[in-house]
Amino acid sequence: MSKNILLASASPSRKRLLESIGIDPTVVVSGVDEERPELLALPPADLVIALAILKAHTVAASQPGLTNTLIIGCDSTFEFEGQSLGKPLTREAAIARSRALSGKSGYLHTGHCVIDTDQKIEVSDISTSKVTFAAMSDAEIINYVDSGEPLQVAGGFTLDGLSAPFITHIEGDPSGIIGLSLPTLRKITINLGLPWSDVAPVKVNR
Repeated sequence: MSKNILLASASPSRKRLLESIGIDPTVVVSGVDEERPELLALPPADLVIALAILKAHTVAASQPGLTNTLIIGCDSTFEFEGQSLGKPLTREAAIARSRALSGKSGYLHTGHCVIDTDQKIEVSDISTSKVTFAAMSDAEIINYVDSGEPLQVAGGFTLDGLSAPFITHIEGDPSGIIGLSLPTLRKITINLGLPWSDVAPVKVNR
């Protein structure tokens, strides 16, 4: 039986990724405070797992009685020179961030937590990819930042948006960089003991 998918994220990119493989998720935003000091003190890879778990459980608690559902929580951050770079939020921070990243590389971590409401079990996993940026001129940086795109995305860039021309090389899973690793989701599904076809059933044209 096909599972209902509940996405505990406001991210349009994550929703589009699921839709691209035939999943039509219900979106319920967790409202989790991602800036809590005890979370920000964690190493980047631990941070995204902790937030993915927290988001999934927060939404699960708000939706009691759900059956035949997988609740997917995700969180992403960009690790650069050992530091976690979340959403820049302001124009000034986004400009400084882009200048720092120009011509350099870092690691995009995306944490995942999937709760199976029927089995009452969960599996968490992480996708990590190396991202390398072109050398960017100040004019390019300001033009990009003034689009508003980088202010609300982890690291201040997106692989599927206006910053794509500035990303020269990636090592890893593109969907993980965008915000939800589809190969990781499949692996989690299998670890939950479910066939992938229960999550992403293929519509056969006859």
